Amino acid sequence: MTREATPNVDLALFGALGDLALRKLYPALYHLDRDGLLGTDTRILGLARREHDADSFRSAVLATLKKRIKGKELEQACLDRFLARLDYTQLDFDTVDGYEKIRDWHGQSPDSQCPLTIYLAVPASIYGAICANLERSGSLDSESRVVVEKPIGYDLESSHEINDAIGAVFPESRIYRMDHYLGKETVQNLIALRFANPMFGNQWNQSQISHVEITVAEQVGIEGRWGYFDKAGQLRDMVQNHLLQLLTMLAMDPPANLDADAIRDEKVKVLKALKPLEGEDLNRHVVRGQYVAGTMEGESVPGYLDEEDANTSSTTETFVAMRLEVANWRWAGVPFYLRTGKRMPEKLSQIVIHFRQQPHYIFDPDQRNLAANKLVIRLQPEEGIALQVLTKDGGLDKGMRLRPGPLHLDFNHAFPKERIPDAYERLLLEVMKGQQYLFVRRDEVEYAWKWVDQLIAGWEKRDIPPRRYPAGSWGPVASIAMITQDGRSWYEDY
Repeated sequence: MTREATPNVDLALFGALGDLALRKLYPALYHLDRDGLLGTDTRILGLARREHDADSFRSAVLATLKKRIKGKELEQACLDRFLARLDYTQLDFDTVDGYEKIRDWHGQSPDSQCPLTIYLAVPASIYGAICANLERSGSLDSESRVVVEKPIGYDLESSHEINDAIGAVFPESRIYRMDHYLGKETVQNLIALRFANPMFGNQWNQSQISHVEITVAEQVGIEGRWGYFDKAGQLRDMVQNHLLQLLTMLAMDPPANLDADAIRDEKVKVLKALKPLEGEDLNRHVVRGQYVAGTMEGESVPGYLDEEDANTSSTTETFVAMRLEVANWRWAGVPFYLRTGKRMPEKLSQIVIHFRQQPHYIFDPDQRNLAANKLVIRLQPEEGIALQVLTKDGGLDKGMRLRPGPLHLDFNHAFPKERIPDAYERLLLEVMKGQQYLFVRRDEVEYAWKWVDQLIAGWEKRDIPPRRYPAGSWGPVASIAMITQDGRSWYEDY
């Protein structure tokens, strides 16, 4: 089958010398070019406050590509082609002066039909000012689109303000709200796994599934982001931003088709059906934590309050665990256990679907705790899917002893000749194609904030401080007690 050509775009990248651009965007764009997935006349304009010319900017991009891309994938011919696409303009984002340079650059495109695509790899607080200046300078037309990074805002009110400012310039159909988790191969496979396989699709409900775990564990601490993180915390930074998106992908009903709004309509229904966590449930079903000094991989690391530039009286959480319920027919009574934290023992993002046990059990009573299938969906560090099943243990002396074992699909081993694309590659490609199904609609963002805001208000009203946990552990002991009180435990050992 002939691969459809990617349309040409003019990509204007604000924050062109920032961490996101250097660490993720240029490597992703290079890989797209190497794989023949950039339009022939696609161009990239870097925009930042620092003084550079085009050549020094290309040198900075080349340095980051050499640092972040494996040697065999760094091909000179492709490097030359990619670097030739780059240009640079120094710009003060806050004032309209200089924005006409973007208009003039776009006007010189070899493809008069290619849309101007704005990528805002900058703090959300200046999204509105940039969009307004783009409009005032006459840089935009009816085909221009904008990509913005989540989280958008600090709460529902600030999210409203930022989305209003973006929406005053761009219609919803040309706003791409980026959550990089939605571009991961395994998250995409959730759609295929659920809706293309009757063996899962027919059992994806409260009568067959007992509970669900979502874990996003980070080994890192603050990494110099104290100013941002201490105002946000793990709940705003990870739960509102990523974990609720994973929850909606897991729990949504089948969409009518694969159109963007058909999928996003179903995700919004899940957010609307989330039971609020308030009153005594805040103590029973939510655990906040903050790491103290501990050991990571044999080395001592400081606690959160001992980090550089720390506010030593901060009560910001670096860990959250919670028990959620989705109040609808499909999921009535099924708990979803979410957990995310910094300074965990390993970097791990995974989903575990626990299926119910058979109603009548005929094997060794001592092994009854094994008698349930589990579907483990791993997002990182290596993407893959495993279905844990029970089989008879081998040997003449074992009788009908059971043992668990995985039916395992590891993407790196199953497709050894294929590089697993980074999430940003997929998302950037979909932006260039003008397809929105991997991006977050405004009402999704706002329903997520509405749910998170009520939880934060409850914390503040009840003055619930974070519990301490040593760096290198799986969080406060209370997070284990929270799931244990339901007769369950966290699934640690893949």
